[in-house]
Amino acid sequence: MTDSRYLAESARTAIRPIRRTDGAEFVRLARLSTGLHHPWLSLATTEEGFGEYITRLEQPDREGFLVCARETDEIAGFVNINNICRGAFQCGAVGYGAFAPHAGRGHLTEGLELVMRYAFGPLGLHRLEANVQPGNLASTALVRRLGFRLEGFSPDFLFIDGAWRDHDRWAITVEMLQEADRSRTAPD
Repeated sequence: MTDSRYLAESARTAIRPIRRTDGAEFVRLARLSTGLHHPWLSLATTEEGFGEYITRLEQPDREGFLVCARETDEIAGFVNINNICRGAFQCGAVGYGAFAPHAGRGHLTEGLELVMRYAFGPLGLHRLEANVQPGNLASTALVRRLGFRLEGFSPDFLFIDGAWRDHDRWAITVEMLQEADRSRTAPD
């Protein structure tokens, strides 16, 4: 049975929309996680910064999700779908991060997979992209594990932590996820 607080859930992890009322907890966790994410991400570590972040997520071309540990309902991380393009494109770019108290426990892997399925289902998207700095080995392993394919390299792609950062471009389509599902359930 699905818990009504969540949009989707697995055995250990669930996703729900991020809300303005999550600000204090998000900021607390972002502050705890600064070392974990430097220099890969710049997170909102003030109430004002969170307000700006949530205002961006309230735009029609974005969706924001919190990844929660189901056993405790604690916030384990976040996944955003940014720059959603409709029409013939039906694509968005994912951004994500685990929070330090839950890093390395698999919640972000499960949460990103739940967001992928939600994006390809109720949101009607066809393709998701993830842009990862080449030195971010944990993030590269995450997108590989979830079936994203490497599509290219973008020099000076995003301005993060005071510098333009190179990124590898990864992507997955609804068909790639469906094929992976078929492969997992096919008899030997």
